[in-house]
This record gives sequence, C-alpha cells and structure tokens, in this order.
Amino acid sequence: MKKVVLAYSGGLDTSCAVRWIRDTYGAKVICFSAFIGEVSDRKLLAKKARSAGASKIYIEDLKTEFVRDFVTPALWAHAKYEGKYLLATALGRPLIAKHLVQIAAKEKADYVAHGCTGKGNDQVRIELGVRSLNPKLKIIAPLREWGFGSREEEIDYAHQYGILISATKKSPYSIDKNIWGAAIEAGILEDPWKEPPADAYFMTRSLDRVSAKPFYVVIGFKAGIPASFNGKAMAFVPLIEKLNELGGRYGIGRVDHIENRLVGIKSRELYEAPAATILHLAHSELESFVLDREFIHYKKVLSEKYSELVYFGLWFTPLREALDQFFAAQQKRVTGTIRIKLDRGTATVVGRKSPYSMYSERLATYSKGDEFDRNAAEGFMKIWGLPYEGKSKK
Repeated sequence: MKKVVLAYSGGLDTSCAVRWIRDTYGAKVICFSAFIGEVSDRKLLAKKARSAGASKIYIEDLKTEFVRDFVTPALWAHAKYEGKYLLATALGRPLIAKHLVQIAAKEKADYVAHGCTGKGNDQVRIELGVRSLNPKLKIIAPLREWGFGSREEEIDYAHQYGILISATKKSPYSIDKNIWGAAIEAGILEDPWKEPPADAYFMTRSLDRVSAKPFYVVIGFKAGIPASFNGKAMAFVPLIEKLNELGGRYGIGRVDHIENRLVGIKSRELYEAPAATILHLAHSELESFVLDREFIHYKKVLSEKYSELVYFGLWFTPLREALDQFFAAQQKRVTGTIRIKLDRGTATVVGRKSPYSMYSERLATYSKGDEFDRNAAEGFMKIWGLPYEGKSKK
C-alpha cells in the first residue's frame, strides 16, 4: 500500500485531507506536525488526526531549530515582506519541507502531501523545499484536486465522516500560527472594506483592553542574538514567548495588509507578531547604533531582496545562503541593550547602550563640551558640492 506523509496542522484543510487522500489514493496517511509554537494541545491534535483516519502521527518539537536556523537569519536580515509582513509562516515552511523529506525517508514513503491552496504561497514554499531536498518524492496537493468549492463544504464533509475540527461556519477563519507570529485570513476578512472583527485576533488585545500605563522592557543582545530580558539572562525561545505574551497584552504587532502574492493576485491578510515586532525594532536600532552608515544603507537593499526570497519559497538557494553570510558578517558588533516602551499598540525605542557604540556625544552635542571642528565644514561643503556647481537647470 502507498504511504503518504502529510504536513498536518490540525486545521480544517489538513483534517479533511487525511480522509480524502486515504479514500482517493488508497494510501496510508502518516501525519507530521511541526511543533513550532502553533500547537497548544498535542493530545487533541493526535485525536483529530486519528479521527480523520491517520495511520500514524509525528508531532516534533522544532521550536529551537526553527528559531536558530530560520528566525535568527531573518532577524539579522531585517526581513519584512513589502515592509509589513515579518514572514512567520513563510519561515516555517522550509523547515516543514525539510522534515517531511526526512520522515518520508524513515517511513520509506514515495509521497508527501500538504494542505496548501492552489492560489496560495505556501504550496510554492513547501514544494520547492521538497524538490530541492529530494526531487524523487511525488507530491499530492488535495486542495488543488478535490471538488470542494468552499470552506463551508469542507466543514460539512468533516461532519459527515466524524472528523474532529475547530472551524465553524460562524467563524471560518484560516489561521496559521507559530512562535514568530500568526496569519489570519478568509471569512469576512475577504472584504477589504470591512474592519476586522474582534474575534479575528487571538494573540493581541484590542486597544480598549490595554492598560493606560506604559511598560518598559530592556532587551540584551550578544553577537546579534537576544540573550536577556530586563537584566536577566534568557534563551532566545523563551524570550520570544515572553515578548509574545507581553506585547500581546499591549496590542503590539497587528498588521492589516493587502499583499501581493507570488501567484499574481492580491489578498487581504491579518498578521499578529508581538515578539517579532519588538525584536525587529530592537535589533534594527542596535545595528544603527553600532554599524556605519554605508553598511546600514546598503543592507536595506539586500534586506528587501532577502524578504522576497523567503516569501517566494526560495529558501534552499545559493543566493539566500550567500546573503545570510553578508548579514552575519557584522553581528559580533551587535552587542548591547535596548530599552523599549510598550504603550497602547506601539513599541518605541527610548534607550541604547553598547560597548561597540559609534555614537559620540562629544561630537553630536550642541552644548558645552562640543569637540566637532566647525572650521572643517567649509572645506567639506566645497568638495561635496563641487561636481554640481552650475549644473542645475531651472
């Protein structure tokens, strides 16, 4: 009998996919769930998979690997697609592809499967990842094949076969979550004019429920890695979890975005990323404090390209690996502490310290003690503007 290893989230699509693959292909379905922060109840997840007809389920805790090998490079790259999306889901997909391939080898399966839609980005990210690592594996994509025309029809299918699901027709959101953030779509959100209802968000509080009293956090970095919280040493993974909880309480990290998908359509996406928002801000500000102007300005160009590579599913590529080396080159200097004020939906840097600081108060001050040589300014103006003298056309 054929064996199919399915990337299983426990959501509506993949729960229906288990039964559909089994019946359509006459195959044993082995479910694989990557525990990177989205699973709150492993027993329930396993129960859902079995109710759908899975013959076996792997639930692997990959948070440390995810943060070390995917989140950290993205943080160093300041990766943010179209200036808004911090790429939580996009970063998780190549990790899932990697382990799908490994489990397929272990189970001697010739097929892998996923629950991505035919017009989404994740199908590209997973399939390119699988093909990069093992092009001999065949890929099944039920959502590109089956006849369901809506999530409501999938819900009816699940009820018909006794498949445990959490989605309802009243709340049909499609949610993908990991430790770096959450993506929410479908339902009422597909109307770009309508304001997202309160129940669309689950990581962050609305501003009417946020304390009016600001909260200050101090994040310490060692060689580019977040390493302490308010003066106490803390590993990267628990620090992210701490900032997700704290940032969520202050309503930080919400994004409502009309996004240009890889497949050529626009989609309306909601994102929640409290920890990612705070850490991205902190790391960016620390780099501005310790690195020179030319490096920082050029890095912005490469950061945009890096974000596109991740978003477009091109993780396992020579260019992404080469860019990782560029961003990593100066991380030793990214050591110090950043103080951030959390205040009703906003995170603001209010303090910086680093042994590698390039800031000089003696040169920057306009007060007594100023050591900047103003006499040098006249010569600088002359040389800097020399190529443009008399060249302006009115």
